[in-house]
Amino acid sequence: MKLTETLWLLSAAASIVEAQADINLTVPRVPEQNDYPPNGPQLPAKPPPKKSYEYIIVGSGAGGSPLAARLALAGHSVLLVDAGGDHGTLREVEVPSLYIGASERNELSWGYFVRHYDNDTQTKRDRKLTYLTPDGEYYSGVNPPEGSEMLGNYYPRVGGLGGCTEHLALVSVAPAKNDWNHIKELTGDNNWDAENMKGYFKKLEKNQYLSSREDVTKAHGFNGWLSTTIEPLALYMRDLKMVSIFLSAASAMGIQTDGILNTTRKFVDGMNSFADKILPSNYTVQLADGIAKLFEYDINNDAPDRDSTDALCRIPLSISSPDWKRSSPRNWVYEIATARNADGSKRYPLDVALHTLVTKVNFDTASSKHKKPRATGIDYLYGESLYRADPRASAAGHSGVPGSVTATREVIVAGGAFNTPQILKLSGVGPAAELAALGIPVVKDLPGVGGNLQDRYEVGVSAAAPNNFTLFGDCTFITTPGDPCYASWARPNLDPLEHGPYATNGIAVGLFARSSTAGADHDLWVGGVPGLFQGYFPGMSRTVVTPSAKNYFTWLVLKAHSRNDIGTVTLRSADPRDTPRIAFHSFGEGDPAKQADAAKDLRAAVEGMRWGIRVVDDAVSLEPGAGLERVWPPLDVRSDEDLEQWVRDEAWGHHASCTCPIGADDDPTAVLDGQFRVRGVEGLRVVDASAFPKIPGTFPAVAIYMLAEKAADDILADRK
Repeated sequence: MKLTETLWLLSAAASIVEAQADINLTVPRVPEQNDYPPNGPQLPAKPPPKKSYEYIIVGSGAGGSPLAARLALAGHSVLLVDAGGDHGTLREVEVPSLYIGASERNELSWGYFVRHYDNDTQTKRDRKLTYLTPDGEYYSGVNPPEGSEMLGNYYPRVGGLGGCTEHLALVSVAPAKNDWNHIKELTGDNNWDAENMKGYFKKLEKNQYLSSREDVTKAHGFNGWLSTTIEPLALYMRDLKMVSIFLSAASAMGIQTDGILNTTRKFVDGMNSFADKILPSNYTVQLADGIAKLFEYDINNDAPDRDSTDALCRIPLSISSPDWKRSSPRNWVYEIATARNADGSKRYPLDVALHTLVTKVNFDTASSKHKKPRATGIDYLYGESLYRADPRASAAGHSGVPGSVTATREVIVAGGAFNTPQILKLSGVGPAAELAALGIPVVKDLPGVGGNLQDRYEVGVSAAAPNNFTLFGDCTFITTPGDPCYASWARPNLDPLEHGPYATNGIAVGLFARSSTAGADHDLWVGGVPGLFQGYFPGMSRTVVTPSAKNYFTWLVLKAHSRNDIGTVTLRSADPRDTPRIAFHSFGEGDPAKQADAAKDLRAAVEGMRWGIRVVDDAVSLEPGAGLERVWPPLDVRSDEDLEQWVRDEAWGHHASCTCPIGADDDPTAVLDGQFRVRGVEGLRVVDASAFPKIPGTFPAVAIYMLAEKAADDILADRK
């Protein structure tokens, strides 16, 4: 750890008090970071070998990696391409508690700056808005230094093997049945039926928190590639303030808590003293068992009313045990790409090309063999930090070593909601007028490419306790070489409690509920997170929880099934190193026909905030003077009108999707058919979050994994 970084961390910690009212934070564009070596082997960066493949997959995230694995396991030669490197064994990636830090690792970070609104006045009301200062640093807040350039709202993505599965918060919740049935109705493809799709969840899951006997609805899988578990609740129970929060949340849901509350009070009253208000471990385990019964509902069950039943429950996480590390498709791809036969030869025909920025998909438009333009391969640039979402990339000029590689069967684009439409457009597939304006030859006029951009709305209700929570005790979040919490986590032990607080992502319980404006399914998730989480901005990883400031708790409100679908991803230039323009037009900005839907989404978000505020305000106290005080939004934000304006100003998202949607044959904006094939061309598919016609569920990762599994079956079926 460098001295300059240590000093900056202390400064960032001091700024948290100020952050209660405003972000007001300036950070280096490329921050200094620790230089701890990886915990294990990683794939070396190298360009594609000089040979052709049956399948080329562009993008190694939640869609691309599982698809590559399935096709390779079926015996097909596959090239998986990603513009970043492999950093899957970095501490910030492997350790569940450090996922926010992973978002800002220089090696991983692709930091987009998006516009929630085109209107500058509304845009500048956001306290998280980021500017580039005259000194070349990032400032976030409402008082930028004179001469600063407004960039937009920070939207962290990952450039690297595994994509955003390497920094996501590990929540593994299956989508609603209606998410799949909607696509079935659009396409007429019965394979999208929810009853069929649930088989993919069982195929990919390796459940480690239930036994097959406990899986009463037979919803789970136990032999898949994605490990799922539930963190030890006893980690939280040593702190009376945390116990109070959990009991208050249960009470707000109408769950009877008097018995546990009275028993705990008697135990505490009967003790003369205990250091730092920490409960002894023998009582902690008993208390955790009792509170766990309040939250025993399995959100991934397969009951008929699962998607509409309000529930406060523990959260399944993509964490493997007993090592308590991140579980992701990157790990699966790594295993397959490095597997060897007894003679040392590759076991599976999967190659991975890293630091390889795809510049376009190539097409055969002249051959008489094809009725439509046919994808034949890709062009690329090889080199590190070429794409300008990477903060280390050069601002001007072209670099990288050019090359190309051919596909004998298909090219599959899996770059995500921002990069997939960009790649298609750079390849000549997209709205003809947009392409012509940039001098890109049109291969296929598809007006829907880059439209229909959707996201969820998220806001936080944060409160401060008068002293630090004990969950993270003396953790330094690897800002010091001797971080005791990291040492506990890294030490082999079959007892999950012995791995300590780094075995958790901090989200122990969450509310799934239907608002007053909901359709048939849950449209609200409210999750409890230790820390001051105000949204995304550069430097956020140093302010949520710091070595000194551990006294904050946030109820994070997520408005699912949001109705806004008028966002766009458009090309900034024909330079493949440039990021696209990303405009969400939140809450139906500029479209009168969308205002009724916007009002419903606002109403739902406010109801979620009201629940979080009520839990904070009505929190039971198990120790004198240990109550919570709301700090975000400030206490003067009181009325529903105040809260609605707060949501308009402050809501963010990080689940962008739907920009190359599957749709009906007679829909001119449908980019894909029901088997992920790009319309009007041959040999080209899209398999990622951009393929959804509507944003699915509450969290997208599992939905995309299931999507990839179906895509593998569709592709393999075409080969029969």
